[in-house]
Amino acid sequence: MTATAARPVSVDELRRAWQAVQDGQFRGLHRVTGRRPPTTGSPPDGMAWAPAEPVVPVVGCVGRAGASTLALALATRAGDARVVECCTAAGSGLSTAVTAELGTSPTGWVLGRRDRVWVARTDRAVLGAGELAVPDDPVTAVTVTVVDVGWDLDQVLATPGWLADRVCRAQTVVAVTPATIPGVRRLETALTLLGPARVVVAVVGTTRRRWPRALTAALGPHAGACDRAGRLVAITTDRRLAVRGLDSAPLPASLLRAADTLLRLTAADHHEKGHPE
Repeated sequence: MTATAARPVSVDELRRAWQAVQDGQFRGLHRVTGRRPPTTGSPPDGMAWAPAEPVVPVVGCVGRAGASTLALALATRAGDARVVECCTAAGSGLSTAVTAELGTSPTGWVLGRRDRVWVARTDRAVLGAGELAVPDDPVTAVTVTVVDVGWDLDQVLATPGWLADRVCRAQTVVAVTPATIPGVRRLETALTLLGPARVVVAVVGTTRRRWPRALTAALGPHAGACDRAGRLVAITTDRRLAVRGLDSAPLPASLLRAADTLLRLTAADHHEKGHPE
């Protein structure tokens, strides 16, 4: 193997980088102010999505945080609802969760059904959020669409399109992270990007009272504020789900109870702030 020498970094470059940190810039998206991020502007032609029902985005702060599972649980407890899973086809966590496959729409969304929940997932490899087709209208009326975002949040917000638009416009976003120190650190970043006042947090691992002190101490200021305000819900890991993943079996009762709590918090946000559109 041939070693490649790294390009020397000038003092001026280091000074500019440090100034960017001091100014609170993050990956060129927007200044980290703790406020709701600006929308990405109107999506490109043909990429706007204006569903009639409320939309609740679910964001995984790290990979395999349990966002798809929670998105399905939220839709299940909402009743007549649907989940739009936005990851590439090979990354789907919901392909084994439906009980009936209903074919593919002209725009490339694979439709499935699980009890009263419709599931839409892409049938193709996509390299980023900007390549996703606009979701079709639901086959039947639904009370809510839960969007399983499926991509790193900073990538989504930096990519103009319907998904970034929906994340930015949503009254409430559900952020999911594991009960680990790296997980809560990534949670703090997500809260900063989204604006913490409109985020409901799900931390997957163990009950809140069994968190080690180091984990509680690792909560950043935004996550701590969510915790004190009752907007942080701890979800116990289900051993069966951890081993087998999602399938057609019923979801654990503990997960569904947590979904009920999250839905109540989401509904409270919509009641206090009004429907976004």
